[in-house]
Amino acid sequence: MLGIILGLALLMFLAYRGYSIIWVAPVTAGVVALMGGLPLLEAYKETYMTGFVGFTKSWFPVFMLGAIFGHLMDYTGAAKSIALWLTKMFGAKRAILGVIIGCAVLTYGGISLFVVVFAMYPIALALYREANISRKLIPGAIALGSFTFTMTAIPGTPQIQNLIPMDYFHTTPAAAPIMGMVSAVLMMGLGYAYLVWKERKLTARGEVFTEPKKKANNGAESEVAATTATAEYIPNPLISVLPLISVILTLNFLGWDIVLALISGIVLSMLTNMKLYQGFTKTVSAGATGSIIAIINTSAAVGFGTIVRAVPGFKTLTDAVMNMKGSPLISEGVAVNILAGATGSASGGMGIALAALGDKYYQIALQTGISPEAFHRVASLASGGLDTLPHNGAVLTLLAITGMTHKDSYIDICLTSLILPIVSTIPAIILGSLGIY
Repeated sequence: MLGIILGLALLMFLAYRGYSIIWVAPVTAGVVALMGGLPLLEAYKETYMTGFVGFTKSWFPVFMLGAIFGHLMDYTGAAKSIALWLTKMFGAKRAILGVIIGCAVLTYGGISLFVVVFAMYPIALALYREANISRKLIPGAIALGSFTFTMTAIPGTPQIQNLIPMDYFHTTPAAAPIMGMVSAVLMMGLGYAYLVWKERKLTARGEVFTEPKKKANNGAESEVAATTATAEYIPNPLISVLPLISVILTLNFLGWDIVLALISGIVLSMLTNMKLYQGFTKTVSAGATGSIIAIINTSAAVGFGTIVRAVPGFKTLTDAVMNMKGSPLISEGVAVNILAGATGSASGGMGIALAALGDKYYQIALQTGISPEAFHRVASLASGGLDTLPHNGAVLTLLAITGMTHKDSYIDICLTSLILPIVSTIPAIILGSLGIY
């Protein structure tokens, strides 16, 4: 147990300091293995790499196709077109709401969270300038629209955090719709109310919009920015939204595999923008290349979890979690949240937790009569809580792109995409325990 605790603490510390989890995960897994009595070389080459490769084998197509789809939507100007149309509908007076809804539509349509950040920031900047709202609130609004209810709560979302539980609980992307929608309404409603309150507070003390002093992304390189189509070409928003609709409909109503659903979006995004065909190859290549780091980072975290599961102390940890009083949904939520926080990754933390405990929770579902759909939704919701601690990659990218620091904006990111998702999981657990899902 001490080895597991030390390994997790070291993983969090090194990740928070900004070191790559690609090498941090096997090193900290070595600490766990050594204190757990496992032979180091065998633990790394066999146990760790088995977990690493297993996750890559299962999810690389989704990571790659999702990245390609996002890059194409950005390159063709479709993502920007949709975002501009939505924000114009809400107007400058509701700039914060416009940014949230714009991010939500793009995320629910299957576009990568990182691509959404790049696509929405220039639009958010223009809206906040017109509304005279402090730029400090841009990261919080983007985080609420991208990292919360459309990622884990709304039934049918094609984000990977909603897809991983399917393999363990034999469910569909639309599992537990009531639980999901209740949590989504709470996250969206409370998050928006907080940001409006914060905006009024900042304005009252004279903190309003100020122009960025330097390049927004602080020199951060972006494959997305490198492949974006010319600013002069913005397609019709009604045409632009078709690829997003295709992904959602084929996944949830036609029952297609997520791989086929994403391919449908990719093909449609090309067909509706054929005049830009000369850049398709470069854009697809950029998306495929960019997906590699994402899948390797997550697989590295899952490999760490495989070592944790192999040491004798894991049984003690498992017994402690499984014997928590109350509904088994509580213990599942706690386990996923802790591991998502430790790895700084929603998908990585959930992958570790469900690989270790998913089968047990499924058996509990069958024995207790609590629907497997309830376990699916709680696992998804819980993955979106502690994952957004300060060392989270998406948080670091969001702050870099918007030109903000942790001191400027992390409190807003923390409340909207960490505290509120945890709070919103509580009513979902209550509903699931009562058989309302």
